[in-house]
Amino acid sequence: MRAAVFRGLGKPLSIEETERPEPGPGEVVLKVAACGVCGSDLHATDDGVFLQEAGTVLGHEFSGEVVASGDDAVPVGLRATAVPVNACDACRDLGECKDGMGILCPNNRITGLALSVPGAYAEFIKVGARQVVPLPDGVSYEEGAMVEPLAVGLHAVDKADIRIGDRVLVIGAGPIGLSVTAFASLRGAGSVIVSERAPARLNAATAFGASDVINAVEVEDIGAAFAQATGGPPDVIFDCVGVPGMIQQVVDLSKPRGTAVIVGVCMKPDTVVPIAAILKELKIQFVLGYLESDFARVLDVLQAGKINAGAMVTDRVTFEALPEAFEGLRQPGSQIKMLIDPHG
Repeated sequence: MRAAVFRGLGKPLSIEETERPEPGPGEVVLKVAACGVCGSDLHATDDGVFLQEAGTVLGHEFSGEVVASGDDAVPVGLRATAVPVNACDACRDLGECKDGMGILCPNNRITGLALSVPGAYAEFIKVGARQVVPLPDGVSYEEGAMVEPLAVGLHAVDKADIRIGDRVLVIGAGPIGLSVTAFASLRGAGSVIVSERAPARLNAATAFGASDVINAVEVEDIGAAFAQATGGPPDVIFDCVGVPGMIQQVVDLSKPRGTAVIVGVCMKPDTVVPIAAILKELKIQFVLGYLESDFARVLDVLQAGKINAGAMVTDRVTFEALPEAFEGLRQPGSQIKMLIDPHG
């Protein structure tokens, strides 16, 4: 089969012929129908603490059809996605985390973000049968590939404990910011304002439930613009950017006893002035990923037609175009979510 392989820092992805996986007991093989390119994939191929080993096959946002199964409970022909969380050696026989830590386990391996667990930048992928989540009728393969980033947004909104009528500010309208926007709106927020610099992402925000947007290039005082649009300061702020300086900006924009949720993954050292948050008794909640049960919850929302996940997709690429398109994401323009069609 063909796969896109990371061969080292500074090198483009290499499209290679690799061995097609075969399922062992308790495993299944999916023919990949769609795979999303995540910001974490870029971090994984960039210099820093998250750099992966040469030979890694990326891809943790995916869907496809079961073509081989080592578990009678998962039939061939099933349309599915899969939770890309893999139990560590201490829990592998159970197939799940014995302590319930899931993605928080320090020994967890994320599919496509570890050399030992190849991802879905490939024509076929092997996953644990317990990780498989069936796609309901009416949910497309493309939507199935976006369940993972949507689950991140759902988990972040769960942790925010949004109350009906709350004023919400979402900073950043990439895939995670749009997912947060959608679920904050569904949760009953009175207003959800999205601040973003890229025009394409600003335009997409309204399709995901934003009541208004702030162009961060044109507006110098985001707090004043938010208050003018909503009648007051934000009750909850989500940082969906993850760059140095953003946490302090969120602290400064927050109201006394407000809530700040840090979703964006910052890979570099940052500086925060704690007294600024202390004087506000600010609640700061860091989040990582999702619970495994969040995948089914997202699929219920997609099946009900409450989120148009397809509005997030701006680019669809084949393997032939992937290496160049992947490098292009390091200097993003109009892209929001890029999907790979391995069989295209």
